[in-house]
Amino acid sequence: MNVIYPLAVPKGRRLCCEVCEAPAERVCAACTVTYYCGVVHQRADWGSIHEKICQLLIPLRTAMPFYNSEEERQHGLQQLQLRQKYLIEFCYTVAQKYLFEGKHEDAVPAALHSLRFRMNVHGLSSVELVPAYLLLAEASLGLGQIIQAEEYLSQAQWTVLKSTDCSNATHSLLHRNLGLLYMAKENYEEARYHLANDIYFASCAFGTEDIRTSGGYFHLVNIFCDLKKLDLADTLYNKVTEIWHKYLNNHYQVLSEARLQQIDLLGKRFENDTGLDEAQEAEAIRILTSILNFRESTSDKAPQKTIFVLKILVMLYFLMMNLSKAQEYAVRALNLAKEQELSVNEQSTIQELLRLISAEDHPIT
Repeated sequence: MNVIYPLAVPKGRRLCCEVCEAPAERVCAACTVTYYCGVVHQRADWGSIHEKICQLLIPLRTAMPFYNSEEERQHGLQQLQLRQKYLIEFCYTVAQKYLFEGKHEDAVPAALHSLRFRMNVHGLSSVELVPAYLLLAEASLGLGQIIQAEEYLSQAQWTVLKSTDCSNATHSLLHRNLGLLYMAKENYEEARYHLANDIYFASCAFGTEDIRTSGGYFHLVNIFCDLKKLDLADTLYNKVTEIWHKYLNNHYQVLSEARLQQIDLLGKRFENDTGLDEAQEAEAIRILTSILNFRESTSDKAPQKTIFVLKILVMLYFLMMNLSKAQEYAVRALNLAKEQELSVNEQSTIQELLRLISAEDHPIT
């Protein structure tokens, strides 16, 4: 049974819903430490994040055991804090991935978990809370809840203003979300101002050619597309694709060189790696497929640019070990190169990608 009986709750203890903080009426039967106002929020939380962290919550939400010494107690507290820090990042990454996949409703419970763990570890006024506020703001924008998004952004801004050690990376994220807010309001002048600041702070934190800076350029393109300034959009898309190509090609070349240097009669398979977490991989897919759609709408004018994006997607999916997708994009790139009668060298480069995918899919045994 997962219904809460009021008489079984200790006097003075208030049980709140994990999602909305309303009085709880149900409890998770698996962990027995997580409460909900009803079935709807229990299912929403389970589908978003709770299924992934259910058992991890038990030691965090139950009384600590008795320790025989102060040393053991301190060790227990350190382990507890390490678990909370792990869950902060895990829930944050899951929420980010949902946002990049366009699953805004699923992102909310995961972002709320990340926020609460941050509060437990860092306190109620720490700048470490800002990334979680920004996730919730972006999810609210995706759900069309502009007023709710403004509230989260106001909380994030106020926290940053009070802080004396806010990083450039956090400033970048704040301005990016403010830019998205003003885009939703169709106030493009303010949106451009904040996205320009996003790019500035991201460049200070990571460099102008870093993939974490490319997101600002990408969102700026959306403004120029809405304003029908397609030449500017095209220029910035070139910048974004070059950044992602440089990053993924470096990983791809390292893998290729390792293959050439290895002498392995057993045909051992390599473990491919993008160097990205799941959220960053989802962001890469979102950005590159958006650019591909833009390029394909103008492929008759610049087919080389379309092929370039297709090749980047091939490398991305190949490094993610999604070989069927990698092959799909490689075939599309090769067919377009043949249709446009591009150089033999261009076609042979794509064919080499296809051979590598085929070799990975059918290793020597």
